[in-house]
Amino acid sequence: MFVRFSLIFLLVSLEFLPVCLGQTSSPMSSPTTQPAAISAFANDPAGEASATGSIHGTVTDSSGALLSGAHVELSRTSDMQKRETRSGPDGRFSFPDIPPGPFRLTVTSDGFAAQTVSGVLHPGETYEVQSVALEVATAMTQVNVALSPVQVAEEQIKDEEKQRVLGVLPNFYVSYDPDAAPLNAKQKFKLAWRMTIDPSSFVIAGIVAGVQQSQNSFSGYGQGAQGYGKRYGASLADFVSGTVISGAILPSVLKQDPRYFYKGTGSKRSRVLYALANAVVCKGDNRRWQPNYSSILGSFAAGGISNLYYPAQNRNGVGLTLENGAIGVGATAAANVLQEFVMKKVTSNAPRENPGKP
Repeated sequence: MFVRFSLIFLLVSLEFLPVCLGQTSSPMSSPTTQPAAISAFANDPAGEASATGSIHGTVTDSSGALLSGAHVELSRTSDMQKRETRSGPDGRFSFPDIPPGPFRLTVTSDGFAAQTVSGVLHPGETYEVQSVALEVATAMTQVNVALSPVQVAEEQIKDEEKQRVLGVLPNFYVSYDPDAAPLNAKQKFKLAWRMTIDPSSFVIAGIVAGVQQSQNSFSGYGQGAQGYGKRYGASLADFVSGTVISGAILPSVLKQDPRYFYKGTGSKRSRVLYALANAVVCKGDNRRWQPNYSSILGSFAAGGISNLYYPAQNRNGVGLTLENGAIGVGATAAANVLQEFVMKKVTSNAPRENPGKP
């Protein structure tokens, strides 16, 4: 199934981690707005006054259209250090790992008058700046066209499809943008299709089938080339059904986002709890957190479908369905923990921290 194969992808990559990682610390990324069920874990229980926070916001023009490429400068009055970034295709900007205290944002863009915003960041806080609306500068006639939400999501999907663990294993279903644009149904099916036909999917199915044959799992398939072929087909069918059901069909019907949104900040405890909770909660297309019916029901549905092609003597009907469904939920939770603490460090095209941050 989809989540089980995702976990296998991640576990296979861990064999190479000692070479790639050394003793480096886990990178940090911008947190996303957390659901009420898990927001209590967002801050360090110790409540240390020195805990860093993050600052996020959106840049628009006076009509409310999103502005990409706007220059945003963050200055902290306590130490006069500055950081810079630019708004993304969806107009969003983000400054992670900011020490608490007063700050000022200066937002500029060609053809627009500069805008400044001031505020105070508290320890561990995720500070959301109200939309910064830039006015057209006097005597400027340049027309700026903002991307639609669908176009923004399309650009983000292109980036996600470049994400590969160790440059090989696909890591498409992770978003490092906490405010990524929601996907429409066509985009959800497109992402699932790309995951399904990726060459690594067929290789992993072959590995799983080989392990099963060596252990004589599902003995009804027998041994030899014929037995291996049947195990291979079943392993691939598990993956395809899990991916399509949990990653495309149910998310489209229930209007839920099938991706994991990387947190990256806060205490280790809060990040572990966040990762585990995301096995049963997810973002909806309305960007609000809700029960993850797509993943949970998808795991049980894929488990039920497996009764159609597993050997008769190895089926136990409801038992097999419940067992595979529970394994799917558990595998999702384990995969999320690995995503939160390990995978970003070895994923190509994952955003890296600004080396000039204060």
